Amino acid sequence: MTGLPAPALPVIIDCDTGVDDALALLFAVRCPGLELRAVSCVAGNTDVDQVVRNTLTVLEQAGAPDVPVARGAARPLIEPVRPAHHVHGRDGMGDLGLPAPSRRPADVDAVTLLRHEILASPRPVTLIPTAPLTNIALLLRTHPEVTENIERIVFMGGAVAAGNATAVAEFNVWHDPEAAAILLTAGVPTTMYGLDVFQRVIVPAGDVRRLRASGEPGARLAGRLLAHRDPATGEDGLAGGLGDAGAVCSAADPAGLTSHRLPVEVVLAPGPARGQTVVDRRPRPGEAELHGEAREQPLVDVALDVDAERYVKLYLAAVEGTGR
Repeated sequence: MTGLPAPALPVIIDCDTGVDDALALLFAVRCPGLELRAVSCVAGNTDVDQVVRNTLTVLEQAGAPDVPVARGAARPLIEPVRPAHHVHGRDGMGDLGLPAPSRRPADVDAVTLLRHEILASPRPVTLIPTAPLTNIALLLRTHPEVTENIERIVFMGGAVAAGNATAVAEFNVWHDPEAAAILLTAGVPTTMYGLDVFQRVIVPAGDVRRLRASGEPGARLAGRLLAHRDPATGEDGLAGGLGDAGAVCSAADPAGLTSHRLPVEVVLAPGPARGQTVVDRRPRPGEAELHGEAREQPLVDVALDVDAERYVKLYLAAVEGTGR
């Protein structure tokens, strides 16, 4: 029988809800092509307890169904906690003064929730980490059987070119490099939605103004968050980057992303390159390989280009309800 809509894609988001993670959650809840099964929380942009509170607040503001939310790792595997309050505010949500949520988190830890929801899904899930990858590494090491019901991991992290935490390292990978290395070697099809595309999906100022003026709580929250993420573009300083939400858009609509399957490894050694995602874009082997110094590296679908206008339209249609 033809003409029936495709079934919604089951997704699980692992986040450190800051501002752009919140934008990602709003989209995941409201996109008709996605079924948000669960959310796991990890320390990153702010401490893990604040992340849980922020996540519950966003889901409440979005009018989400009863999506289970679980508290995860309070710190990286090895590194100390290094929050990004200078970007996301003291509360991780732009210090917007949002109300405390009435929802409560699940009474299980994040790894337990992730395992249960992945294995219980009738269809293989797409796992979308938009945070340091600590929870995901713990899951993959503790319960490797989950990989049998993961269709793909789409993670926001890494960079082909310049970093933001350091000259070469992106924040999520830099925050827990060992966890990122575990994810990349898990044998699951993986897409790296890195800084190279992350920084290019910008919502125009006029759209941000419209969202901020909305009478609907979720759309209004999206506008306030986008205004906080002003990348200094637009004539009135209100244009805002989708950030992490672009990774969720790419799961819903992969055709908007141009990616190449390339070898990637994470630098784990101490020093200025720690946390760098080294992406091998060479068309042929170099001298190191010719002299027997080759190392086996996981192949990752690395996002190199994005149809930014397409994802902005997709995001706005979902959040404002015009795409339903």
